[in-house]
Amino acid sequence: MPPLRTALLQSSGVLGDVAENLKALDEAAERAARAGAGLLVTSEMFLTGYALDLDAVPGLAETHDGDSARAIGEIARRHGLAVLYGYPERDGETVYNSAQLIGPDGARLANYRKTHLFGCFEQDAFTPGDTPVVQAELGGLRIGIMICYDVEFPENVRAHALAGTDLLLVPTAQMHPFQFVAEHLVPVRAFENQMYVAYVNRTGPEGEFDFVGLSCLASPDGTTRTRAGRGEEMVLGEVDPELLSASRENNPYLRDRRPGLYASLV
Repeated sequence: MPPLRTALLQSSGVLGDVAENLKALDEAAERAARAGAGLLVTSEMFLTGYALDLDAVPGLAETHDGDSARAIGEIARRHGLAVLYGYPERDGETVYNSAQLIGPDGARLANYRKTHLFGCFEQDAFTPGDTPVVQAELGGLRIGIMICYDVEFPENVRAHALAGTDLLLVPTAQMHPFQFVAEHLVPVRAFENQMYVAYVNRTGPEGEFDFVGLSCLASPDGTTRTRAGRGEEMVLGEVDPELLSASRENNPYLRDRRPGLYASLV
């Protein structure tokens, strides 16, 4: 099985302008496809921007099969690559902070709702999701999805490891002064759970936030395969099934677990 070239789009887009963000996504998908990528991953809330006024969130929220989902399906199909994008999702009167994976044929593969909401803005704007492990198959790999703060809870990522996730996609809005998460915590999560982690951040000032960039593709062998800087850019890295298999063979963490000792955690 060949490696899956993965493009990480480190961008904040245009706050509140869905049409411009769809245009930027289309252009990024074209660049990624030309570079041989089979998957393009965007940041948290890429579709609308993150630092929205609370009263604007319900009006910008869309259903998982709404106009933007169809537009992104067409982008994915036209360029022949899968796309993971962050957006505010409406389900009836409830709004979630969500991320959706669209396949290279334009079909919707998986939709995830953020389970751990960070800070007053998110807790006021969104309802937390209640499904911690959401997966899909892509290019022979088992793809998992979570969003930003979710990856900072070791139980969350371990649940994905036990469910067989090979590549964990984490659109994020990581802000100053928490850049140590991107620099140190994410590579450790990849190593201790024996998976690839694609952590894709926003960048620059937005409202009251200052996003730090530093998007990365972390590998199960403890290395960082690609790392962005602080500004707008797209970086690419390889998710190699052979390296994943060899690393899992050599690393005993999951085999040496003693779950009977961990009952107090729940």
